[in-house]
Amino acid sequence: MKIEVLYPEICCLFGDKANMRYFEMCLPEAEFIKTPVSEMPRFLTEDVDMVYFGSCSESNQEKILSRLKDHKARIEELIEKGVIFLMTGNAFEIMGNYIEKPDGEKIEALGIVDFYAKRTIPKRNNSLFIGKFGETEIVGYTSRFSHSYDIKEEDAFINVTKGYGSFIDAKTEGIRKNNLYGTYLLGPFLIQNPLFTKYIMGKLGVENPQLAFEKEIMKAYDVRVKEFKTDIEFIG
Repeated sequence: MKIEVLYPEICCLFGDKANMRYFEMCLPEAEFIKTPVSEMPRFLTEDVDMVYFGSCSESNQEKILSRLKDHKARIEELIEKGVIFLMTGNAFEIMGNYIEKPDGEKIEALGIVDFYAKRTIPKRNNSLFIGKFGETEIVGYTSRFSHSYDIKEEDAFINVTKGYGSFIDAKTEGIRKNNLYGTYLLGPFLIQNPLFTKYIMGKLGVENPQLAFEKEIMKAYDVRVKEFKTDIEFIG
């Protein structure tokens, strides 16, 4: 099993590095490849089972787009084949049609999923979040300078219960296409959501997935879900 972590030195805001550090503990036999921004992604020339992008600054988001824009066909090919792409924070915005800056300039994105993102700089959008992916409850928080719009229902990832969706009043959050999962949620996302982590491990072919520190992780998840269903303040 081969998992590529793209650009960990710049895609690491809000503790997102911990997603793959924890995943390595859950999958000690897997090969984790950490590809720096100075190198081309290994998935362009090698078979991988999963690719992870974490959140990044707006300037680094544009740098990533400049590196990947000529490889749209390969990324689409992998998504169609069912390779897992997990993107947290603002990383998934590069999969849309364009990203609009506050001055109206539009940055062309990869156009793999039909939606667009719009930056709200200097306004930061903070919210706790609880929603559902199928029957699985998803929790986390978001802290971002952008929203995403025009995501079709069939391309949405999570149904919102409370908190900001892809935009403030959206009923859904993030994108999904085959095994591409993109979410604004932080946390880190995999640690906050152990049932989803098990789901991804199952998608990777792991039978009866066992999590690192499973008892403690599940207890913390149960407490968080219960707390997020109360009347605590969600918008910061």
